Parts: sequence; structure tokens; C-alpha cells
Amino acid sequence: MSTLQTEHREINGVKVEITRVGEGRIRRVTYPGGFRWSKDMKPTVKTDSCEHTHVGYIVEGSIEITYADGCRAEFTAPQAVVIDAGHDGRVTGNGAAVMIEFDFEGETARRFGLPESHRH
Repeated sequence: MSTLQTEHREINGVKVEITRVGEGRIRRVTYPGGFRWSKDMKPTVKTDSCEHTHVGYIVEGSIEITYADGCRAEFTAPQAVVIDAGHDGRVTGNGAAVMIEFDFEGETARRFGLPESHRH
């Protein structure tokens, strides 16, 4: 039996723990209270919106997602989460939001059979 290794990162106040499993990853992501993607990550990532598809489960706190076309989604723990690429997101409430995510890096949408970006 192999031992899984967990990598720890912090990017602009967001704590990410990543464990690689086969061809995918399991990530525990902690977004601090007051976090907003367009304020805290956009200057680093240099895209107009978050271009990552998120699939997982919010286990603590709540978040609000906004797409360029005005669509909104809210997720509050405990709740399953699917967020299409092309969004802005923010932590709502006073505390942090913690998500467990399952991904395939740039292949997440395709591997889960989801659209490449938000659409109706």
C-alpha cells in the first residue's frame, strides 16, 4: 500500500492542500473571510474571471458565485458544489469557507462531462 503525499500551498491568503490520486487530485481549499476572486486572485492570475471548474463539497461557510451574464449561485455548508469556469466568487458571512474539491487540473470540466464554461 502506498502512502499518499499532501502538498501545502498558500496563494493570496487561500490555503490549499493537494493530494494526487491516480490521474486526479483531491484538494482542501480554505478561502478566508472577506475573500473575493476578482479582488484577491485576479491580479495574480491575470484573467477576467476564474477559469477553473470546481467540483466538490463545501464543508464550512458559504460562497456566492457570479457569472458574466448575471447568473448567480450560492452554496452553504454542507452542500455539493459544481461551479463552471468563467466566474467570480466570494466568501459570504464572517468566517472562512472550506471546500473539498475533486479535479483533473485543466481537464476537470471535460473529465466530469461538464461544459467548458458557464452557459444556459
